[in-house]
Amino acid sequence: MVSQKITVTNEQGMHMRPASVFSQAMTPFASDVKILFNGNTYDAKSVMMLMSACIKCGAEIEVQCDGADEQDALKKAIELIEAGLGD
Repeated sequence: MVSQKITVTNEQGMHMRPASVFSQAMTPFASDVKILFNGNTYDAKSVMMLMSACIKCGAEIEVQCDGADEQDALKKAIELIEAGLGD
């Protein structure tokens, strides 16, 4: 398992469009991809789970990947968050 903490910089946080972009990008990976936020764990491959997390701009989250392609999944997740999640 690999993980990394990162701050969400997207102005609108993880609303519908960024949650959709993120979950679609994570779905092809064989690894489990989770977001840890406010003491809860969310499935990063589920748009509804990501939206229910209410992740706002400036929030520190931890991306956790576990599986055969965990390094690639984590790299992609961090790239997306740093790029503003498509917004």
